Amino acid sequence: MYRLDTSTREGAVPVGGGQGRVLELAVLGSLHETPLHGYELRKRLNALLGMFRAFSYGSLYPCLRSLLTQGLIAEEQPAPATIVGGRSKIVYKLTAEGKERLQELLTQAGPSAWEDESFGVHFAFFRHTEAEVRLRILEGRRSRLEERLDAVRTALARTRERLDSYTLELQRHGLESVEREVRWLNELIATERRASSEERPEGDTTSTDE
Repeated sequence: MYRLDTSTREGAVPVGGGQGRVLELAVLGSLHETPLHGYELRKRLNALLGMFRAFSYGSLYPCLRSLLTQGLIAEEQPAPATIVGGRSKIVYKLTAEGKERLQELLTQAGPSAWEDESFGVHFAFFRHTEAEVRLRILEGRRSRLEERLDAVRTALARTRERLDSYTLELQRHGLESVEREVRWLNELIATERRASSEERPEGDTTSTDE
């Protein structure tokens, strides 16, 4: 069983361990696109994280406080002249240190980037990720799912006779879902390898296959 990377930056305030790191990546990646106030950030994170796992709003503000403490993000008050009624909304923006931390997170291609709770978030920011790292994450995710397929098929073969028809259909549905994702990953990996071959300097015969 793999161990997640539990290292933190000096002065960091860990928020939720591995899940906190996923949220940290999602927040920094979202603010890299544009500064956002809290409500906008919540909506963006819900659209991003909600696709892959349950997202608790209660975990967002401890994460923001931690990022502020570390100097990875900064608060910006809108100019008084731009406030039209109601409370002013604090805008969060990425600092130079935050951009460095985001790049650090985007270079991580180990097992923690392949798991169900984190793969989708890493994938969402692939446009900011180096091609080599993208390929390692995709291949790692495929390997993990192939292991899962083998385990599910073995378990299904052993228990098929003891399952009622509804449970059996549920098992088949799960199996088909994983098979579809493996096919999707195969297509993405092939595309990444073709792109890498096209970008390789003329005369470089280095293979992209492991």
